[in-house]
Amino acid sequence: MSYLLALDQGTTSSRAIIFDECGHIHASAQREIQIQTPHSGWVEQDALEIWSTQIAVVQQALANANILAKDIKAIGLTNQRETTVVWDKRTGKPLAPAIIWQDRRATDWCNQLIQNNLQDKIQQLTGLRIDPYFSAGKLVWLLDHIDGLRALAQQGHIAFGTVDSWLIWNLTQGAEHVIEATNASRTMLMNLKTQQWDEELLALFDIPRAVLPKIIASDSYVADTATGLLGADIPITGILGDQQSALFGQSCFEVGTAKNTYGTGCFMLFNTGSDVQLSQNKLLSTLAWQAQEQATYALEGSVFMAGAVVQWLRDGLSIIQKSADVEKLACKVSNSDGVVLVPAFTGLGAPHWDSEARAIMCGMSRGTNKAHIARAALESIAFQVSDVLTAMQSDITQPLKELRVDGGASQNDMLMQFQADLLNVPVLRPKMLESTAWGAAAMAGLKAGVFSNLDDIAQSWQLERAFEPKMQDDERQQHLDKWQTALRRARSDI
Repeated sequence: MSYLLALDQGTTSSRAIIFDECGHIHASAQREIQIQTPHSGWVEQDALEIWSTQIAVVQQALANANILAKDIKAIGLTNQRETTVVWDKRTGKPLAPAIIWQDRRATDWCNQLIQNNLQDKIQQLTGLRIDPYFSAGKLVWLLDHIDGLRALAQQGHIAFGTVDSWLIWNLTQGAEHVIEATNASRTMLMNLKTQQWDEELLALFDIPRAVLPKIIASDSYVADTATGLLGADIPITGILGDQQSALFGQSCFEVGTAKNTYGTGCFMLFNTGSDVQLSQNKLLSTLAWQAQEQATYALEGSVFMAGAVVQWLRDGLSIIQKSADVEKLACKVSNSDGVVLVPAFTGLGAPHWDSEARAIMCGMSRGTNKAHIARAALESIAFQVSDVLTAMQSDITQPLKELRVDGGASQNDMLMQFQADLLNVPVLRPKMLESTAWGAAAMAGLKAGVFSNLDDIAQSWQLERAFEPKMQDDERQQHLDKWQTALRRARSDI
């Protein structure tokens, strides 16, 4: 039996899961991480807490599995993307809080780039839109606002990295300063075609070259964990950003396959193969993985509010006591009776990118009750995903044949059926919903020889349920028309 250890460092928690080569889970452990919001639009974490919780859950998972560290064949790592850490190479100590992907403090810097008409250039080079979401603006902010940081950077004493870089530095006790290519593709500093740092952008943003880590492939043998850290030296052989890891874990290896992760937000990734597909519809072009000496690319669409809509029903409106209650309440009615919710609580993500849009609920009558509102809330998640897929279908030539799903809200049968009806394609839910952690473990196993090829990994994917579209075309169009009308009312440009 070969065991693979996945480190899954997310926004709200650090997790460790031990898998066997069939994708079965033998043990797991999880610890929450605190998030600080010291100013409006600022979102931070303590980088030392990210590391301490991650190493603690690794030790806990090993103890829970009742196996020894030497029984682990390889470690795979997956992480929250875009989050930015800077530390002193001499001491290994962070020099500022970790700036989280949701942070918006680089908005003014981004607006300046847009005013300078750099949107097309940056999309051509990186596949990304100019946005505070990505790491470049966060790093520039730190260099400009942390006393003495720029001088130390120019002297070669500062290390910058995303969360994978920070964890690898600590797992190897400072021996390796690297960043995996899918994470690098989210910095707005990497040339998407060459997978190297783009010198033109570094000069444009005034970022000292010395702070940057070395870009490595997703299936690199990075190093063994430092002696004495875990009781045995375990090779680290796979790294992926979390959404790319879910795509890999869902075995979306063929061009034209796609997955959607229903978490706090929704992230849809569509495999475009060896071609960089630049979006004409405000989606992101990104690296899916760099493995077996070949780059695979993807189109990505991000929806800001998915599971967060259900949290709002629970915490904001108090119409449910726990998130799992929402499906039962929504199923008390056969439809929303014309109620439409546009959950633009933090603006609208892809493909609208309207940060000033605000949430709206319309179509209510005297007969509207909380079951109608619950149903409209769940439907709003599916409508947003439908908008992303429509944009994707405009960008690509091959139509989507099926959508593989994971994440917490994918367990909601009503939502998955409505999603299949709206998209008019089958929605496939696998037996194992830990796609993100499994993707990192599988990538590590591929490099470590546990799997000889992608087909071996694909055999671990098993269908739990397929939701087939049942809705008639005219009914689907009525739903979409109502959504578009409500969407127009929520937008900031009317």
